[in-house]
Amino acid sequence: MFTVTRNTLRTLTIVYGALVSSFTFADNLSYSSPESVGMSSAALERITPLLQQYVDSGELVGVVSMLARRGEIVHFENYGTLNMETGAPIEKDSLFRIYSMSKPITTVAAMMLYEEGKFQLTDPVSKFLPEFADLKVMGEGGAMVASERPMTMQMLMSHTAGLSYGVFGDTLVDRQYRDANILSNTDLAEMTARLGEIPLQYQPGTRFHYSVSVDVLGRVVEVLSGQDLDEFFQQRIFDPLEMNDTFFEVPADKKPRFGTNHNFDPVTKTMQVYDRPETSAFANDVTFFSGGGGLVSSTEDYMRFSQMLLNGGELDGERIIGRKTLEFMTQNHLPGIFGGASENTDADLYGMSRGTGFGLGFAVVEDPAGAGGITSAGEFYWGGAAGTIFWIDPVEELIGIVMIQHMNVQVPLRNTFKAVSYGAIVD
Repeated sequence: MFTVTRNTLRTLTIVYGALVSSFTFADNLSYSSPESVGMSSAALERITPLLQQYVDSGELVGVVSMLARRGEIVHFENYGTLNMETGAPIEKDSLFRIYSMSKPITTVAAMMLYEEGKFQLTDPVSKFLPEFADLKVMGEGGAMVASERPMTMQMLMSHTAGLSYGVFGDTLVDRQYRDANILSNTDLAEMTARLGEIPLQYQPGTRFHYSVSVDVLGRVVEVLSGQDLDEFFQQRIFDPLEMNDTFFEVPADKKPRFGTNHNFDPVTKTMQVYDRPETSAFANDVTFFSGGGGLVSSTEDYMRFSQMLLNGGELDGERIIGRKTLEFMTQNHLPGIFGGASENTDADLYGMSRGTGFGLGFAVVEDPAGAGGITSAGEFYWGGAAGTIFWIDPVEELIGIVMIQHMNVQVPLRNTFKAVSYGAIVD
């Protein structure tokens, strides 16, 4: 009896194109010829030499790239090595620290509970986390002042709650975050308890400031669901979507697929090992389930999550969240939250271009020309600290994902991959 494997079908797709375009794998990921979804094979072939060049030059160690249009995967390639010390090759099923690409998953989890009537977006966070009641705000000169507005659930999801991260700045509040080891607590309950003792950096609802707010949101998910965050994710998102390679702790039998994280030193112009898989905090006794940056995933798994979002909340008969909810999440929420608040400035958007706002869990492109790169109005996206990126374009029904493991990336990876991808659209 002839058995067709995923690798066999990928090879057949490359060789015979549309002849296998209607075949789906056991996990329902569908591969097709680019021409069947209005894209050019010849144009997409530009991706490989461009990304390979980054590897050959030493600017990147290993890369996996994936592109899908209208639910069909038209590009999926791997380049370079998984570990610069061992030289082990990177594979299509390699596992990556996705860091802040965890945030959209956590926000979807919270909005699933919103759809169940567990909270309102205008609810104060202190309703679910009493330790956040009566939070003070750090004023000028270190003076403590009262909060003028309550921190709401909507603010948590849009980084407008007044919280900080403790690692991107050196304010008095950031120093208190570091002293309290906010990102190294035993669990989310301990983290929020310590945060309740630290003043806010800004008045809630007055400024976009990238922060631990989605980790706090993860704790709210735990409180409202009665489950640890890893259990909620597994039962409500990962199992239904068949995301079998996404977790807070890499299982022992999957560690060989888990890569080394690297760091580019701009002073010495060299790539260095930043985190080894055998000693990584992502692979050993994880108890702090960071909804803001704690997940490990594969390229295919994140494509399944992304395709669910593009489909309006459903994939292969499994509905995760409602279409209207996702439409609401991928609007720019900042103007409505700020309401003309004077502290709002463009200077604090952490690398987001003009023409871009922030919704609930995602950056949202409103003006492609202002964003400075080819896309469509309505694109939503985010990335991770180790260089991982994804974007979803509902207009073109296009999803792009690039997975790497590099802190302090120096190359324009996202914009380059997008330029070639959009250039391949021919319909």
